[in-house]
Amino acid sequence: MRRLPIVVSALVVALLIPVHSVSALDEVNTKRFRNQVTVGGILAHERALQRIANRNGGTRASGTPGFEASADYVKGRLEAAGYEVTEQEFTFPFFREVSPAVLDQTAPTPTTYETGTFEFSGSGSVTGTVVPTNDIQIPPGAEPGSSNSGCEAADFTPASPTEPQVALVQRGTCTFEDKANNAVAAGYDAVIIFNEGQPGREELFIGTLGAPNSVPVVGLSFADAAALYAQTQAGPVTVSVTTETETDLNATTKNIIADTPGGNPDKVLVVGAHLDSVVPGPGINDDGSGTSLDLEMAEELAENHIHVRQKVRFAFWGAEESGLLGSEHYVETLSDEDLGKIFANLNFDMIASPNYVRFVYDGDGAPTGVEGPPGSAQIESLFNDYFASQGLATEPTAFDGRSDYGPFIAVGIPAGGLFSGAEGIKTEEEAQVYGGTAGEPYDANYHQAGDTVNNLNTKAMFELGDGAAHALLTLAKSKTGLFEDGSRMARRQVSAENFDYRGGFALR
Repeated sequence: MRRLPIVVSALVVALLIPVHSVSALDEVNTKRFRNQVTVGGILAHERALQRIANRNGGTRASGTPGFEASADYVKGRLEAAGYEVTEQEFTFPFFREVSPAVLDQTAPTPTTYETGTFEFSGSGSVTGTVVPTNDIQIPPGAEPGSSNSGCEAADFTPASPTEPQVALVQRGTCTFEDKANNAVAAGYDAVIIFNEGQPGREELFIGTLGAPNSVPVVGLSFADAAALYAQTQAGPVTVSVTTETETDLNATTKNIIADTPGGNPDKVLVVGAHLDSVVPGPGINDDGSGTSLDLEMAEELAENHIHVRQKVRFAFWGAEESGLLGSEHYVETLSDEDLGKIFANLNFDMIASPNYVRFVYDGDGAPTGVEGPPGSAQIESLFNDYFASQGLATEPTAFDGRSDYGPFIAVGIPAGGLFSGAEGIKTEEEAQVYGGTAGEPYDANYHQAGDTVNNLNTKAMFELGDGAAHALLTLAKSKTGLFEDGSRMARRQVSAENFDYRGGFALR
C-alpha cells in the first residue's frame, strides 16, 4: 500500500451510471461461499508467496524476479482453476537503494542519526551546513498536515553558491516531491525530510519523491530533527549525507487479470489487490493478504461452479507500491465503452494486520468528508450491514488515495473495500472495541523486512475474509445492483479532474 504522486490527467469519460442512489441489492445467502473461502486456503497462498520471497532476496517488488515469480504463481493457479488469464505489461520507473543511507553530524557535536533513503533520491555524498526552512513547526501543529514546510519556494533561504548546504524540511501538506524540488531549485545539495511530530507521525519515515531527483534525499524522525533544529538555532551545524541508489525509468512489470466465464459482460465487478511488495520486504500482509484472499475467492467460485449474474474480474495489480501504477495503467487503457461496463470496484489491501481494526472504506463521506462516486455509499453499507449482522463493529476509513481504488473513483466508478490498518496508531477506543494494543501501530512491520507469514493475524483474516466473500457474492448475484432501478441507466459525463487522487500515504 503506497505511494507516488499521481494526479489523473483531464480525462473525461462517458460512464453508464444509474440514476437512483438508494440501495436495492438483493439479500443473497452467502453463508456457503463464506464457508468455502477459508483461512487455510488464504494461508496456503501466503506461504507460497513467502517461499517466493525467500528465494528472491526477500522481496516481491515489481521489477524484481520475486514479482515475476509471484505473477507466475497467481497466473498458474487461476489457469488451473479454469480461468483465461491476461497479462497486461507496462513500463514504470523502478527504484532501489543499493546501500543504506548515512546521515552523520560532523560539527559541532559528532552524531550518527538513524536515517533512510527516499524513493527516487539521487546518489551522492554531501557535507554541508544544515539550513532549516523558515516555517518549521516545533512543537508540531495539533493535526497531521499542519506543517507547510518546504511547500513554497519562499520557504527556503537561497543556498550559498559556493558552499554545500543541506535543507531541513518538515513533513506536511504538500508532496515530498514538491518539497525536494523546491529545495533543489533554491540551490541545496541534499535534503533531510523529517516526520511531522503528531502521534503516528513521530518515527523515522521514508516516503517517495514520485520521480527521480538529482540530490540525496533522506529521512529523519521528529525527535532527532527537533534536536538538530535546536542546534541550528544556536549556531552552524554541519552534516554529511550519503546515498547510493539505482533507478530504471523503463522497467517492466504487469497486471494479472482473469474473468469468470459466466456473468453479464456488460456489467463487470472488478475485484482487485496489489501483487507487489516494497523492495525492503516480502509484503506478506501488504498486500500478500489481499492477493491471497482474492485468489482464494476466485478458486472457490470456480471449484464450486457458482453461478454469477454479473461478470467478476479478478485483478492483481503490479507497481502499486510505486504509485498505483498498475491499476492506473489498466483504467487509462480502457475505452469509454469498457469503462462504462464496470459497475463497481472492490479493493482489498491488507486484511491481516497484527493489531487490526475492521476498517471499511467510507463511501458516503459522512465521517471522513471524502465521498466516493455514486454507489460507493451502497457498497459501504453492504459491508457494514454484514458485520453488524455478525455482531462485529466497524470503523470508516477515508478514500485518501492510498490504494488501487484511486484510479477507479477518479473516473466515477463506485468503489469500496476493507482494510485492517497500516502504520497508523491504534487508539484507546479502538483497543476497547477490537482488542490489541493501544498506542501501537496496526502493523509494526508495515513496509519492513518483518512483513512475513509470522506477521499475520488469522482472526482478522477470518473476519475480513468473510466480509469480502459476502460482498463479492452479493454484488455478483444481485438482480438489481447498487441502485433502486438497476435496469434503467443514464449516460453521464464524469471528469477525472473532480477526483484528485494521489497514490499513497508516503506522499505527504
